[in-house]
Amino acid sequence: MKKLLTILVALALCSNIFAGDVSRKGTTGADQLLIPVGARGIATGGAFIANLTGLESIYYNPAGLDVTHVTEGMFSYMTYLADINVSYFAAGASLGDFGSMAISFKSLDFGDIDVTTSDFPDGTGQTYSPSYLVGTLTYSKVLTDRISVGTNLKMISETIMNTSATGFAIDIGVQYKFNSQLSLGAAVKNVGPNMQYTGPDLVSAISIPGTNIGTSSTGSYMVETETFQVPSYFELSLGYKYDINAQNDLLVASTFTANNSLEDLVNLGIEYGYMDMFFVRGGYRYQMENIDDAVFGFTLGAGINYKISDDIGVVVDYAFREAKEFPADNHIMTVKLSFLQ
Repeated sequence: MKKLLTILVALALCSNIFAGDVSRKGTTGADQLLIPVGARGIATGGAFIANLTGLESIYYNPAGLDVTHVTEGMFSYMTYLADINVSYFAAGASLGDFGSMAISFKSLDFGDIDVTTSDFPDGTGQTYSPSYLVGTLTYSKVLTDRISVGTNLKMISETIMNTSATGFAIDIGVQYKFNSQLSLGAAVKNVGPNMQYTGPDLVSAISIPGTNIGTSSTGSYMVETETFQVPSYFELSLGYKYDINAQNDLLVASTFTANNSLEDLVNLGIEYGYMDMFFVRGGYRYQMENIDDAVFGFTLGAGINYKISDDIGVVVDYAFREAKEFPADNHIMTVKLSFLQ
């Protein structure tokens, strides 16, 4: 218990140091870090910070990676907002007493966007597509039969034509099991230095007044962009598993999100499982301020966990997330393969 308290105090101190204050809301960038991945986690409203294990825990709480002690591969695809699609790939393995490690990549597909200029406001006939990538290296270890810890090291890349910004961030998480039913989870996410856009497209031409005839009357200058913070936040979660009988169980959880760039959230999630094979899920993210401005509403989902053999298993999950004020809701598909070691 002393180890748990020490870790929680350290996480709370980190959140106080780096998380910012109310006056900084809406001033951060790299918002792709806030886009969740994995159909199970999204379907349960992002509430399973204390419950998720294996590869799907990387985004929510990296402490859960080492709990399963298996080798896994995962691919997830989401139709997001404004015709943006999100692809995610992860692979990880247990390394015995050393712990578990994984790598993951998240990319955003914006499609082709018309190039416009002041001379051609309706388009030049050319197109471009921004590239937003997040690569993550994860390490996790079970310390005792009750406590597991984990960390993510993230590389963030944003490129718009010939202008780009690169940054780094870390996540730190812990999961604690009081018993086989009740669990606690906490995580500090996206702690890192400021980012800034640079590149040759920021060089602009300018006319120089008062120059002599026959000499150059134009020059250039570099637009200096403002630095921006990555969206750090702190989450604290409590989960409970109720075994109805040998074939049926119910998993419920709630998570509080203290956010420096958006309103604070209370996430609620529930999952019903039959024979550890068929699952039905639901969730909701309650925005504690400016409720009418919430982008997302309720979430629903279902999944199948099928063992191909004693050593190989496949999981197929689907999630639906209501998107308010947008023409299309979010749909998420996830496929995982697991190999017992």
